Amino acid sequence: MVLLGLSVRALNVLIRICKSEILNSTLSMASASVMVKSTGQQWSQVNKVLKEDPTLIKKDLAIIKDWLKKQPHLPNEWEDTCLISFLRGCDFSIERCKRKLDMYFTVRAACPEFFTNRDITRPELMELMNKGHGPTMPGLTPDGRRVSICRAKDFNLDTHQLNELFKITLMIGDLRLLEPLEGVTGEVYILDASIVRPSHLGRLSLSAVKKFFICAQEAYPVKLKELHVINTSALIDTAYGIVKPFLKEKMKKRIYFHKDFTGLHKFIPKELLPTEFDGTAGSLDDIHKVWVEKLKSYTGWFKKQESIKANESLRPGKPKNYYELFGMEGSFRQLAID
Repeated sequence: MVLLGLSVRALNVLIRICKSEILNSTLSMASASVMVKSTGQQWSQVNKVLKEDPTLIKKDLAIIKDWLKKQPHLPNEWEDTCLISFLRGCDFSIERCKRKLDMYFTVRAACPEFFTNRDITRPELMELMNKGHGPTMPGLTPDGRRVSICRAKDFNLDTHQLNELFKITLMIGDLRLLEPLEGVTGEVYILDASIVRPSHLGRLSLSAVKKFFICAQEAYPVKLKELHVINTSALIDTAYGIVKPFLKEKMKKRIYFHKDFTGLHKFIPKELLPTEFDGTAGSLDDIHKVWVEKLKSYTGWFKKQESIKANESLRPGKPKNYYELFGMEGSFRQLAID
């Protein structure tokens, strides 16, 4: 045996190299399937629902790009894929898309706590990434929907880090706007409430929660079809009572509560769920690691995006103010920044 001739030190080096190669290989294979596209019959079904016409998409995109250039308070241009994501999310209604884009760029200026310093390698953000999972799963449901999961792992999760947690969520949301070259029929979110404790609710910032829900519901072109909360308890009922006033009526009707995974499996195939949820789609930890690497690879892009926002000092007519957006007092001076 060749290995018998190696020193202990040499063996340890060889083991480390092998472990590194296995990890890199795993991440590489998983990276290729971060968001699997629909194909064949499934794509036909998705496209039938979306009713997308490539010619009309090109025409609508040109209209939105021309409109942006004529708005003195908005960025002159943005990535085509992001604009197409907004068109899709607004069912290709030009006017709805304009309103949604205006709101998106407006909250980017109004909420620097969510949209600046978005470097995932920052210790504050990496600490949160190590305390929980928040990936979008690779595949699509039979009816063409994406599934995303939010699951905390650390009981000591500090709710004072809420703004940073919302920041990471919106970072993933922005990559979802940028990367897809084709549409999906909707979004499904799964929230695992297993580690929620009374101490978490006691330190909850309602203003931060409200601002996040306004951003998510009013500024992002998300078609939320289902929101599943698993591992529920009486405490979760209390928590839901706190956030319920911030939710749209349509969203309230799409929220489902499950005490275990059995109820969840009635809605989502096991093939799309991680092993931690009694599924067969692989380890949530492995999929999460791939998303961490993806976020790292876009560090430069996130930095450039900090200047992609509204400038209220240039808005025609009356500038938007903080109270108008969020229904609470606060400084809105950042909107006048160039």
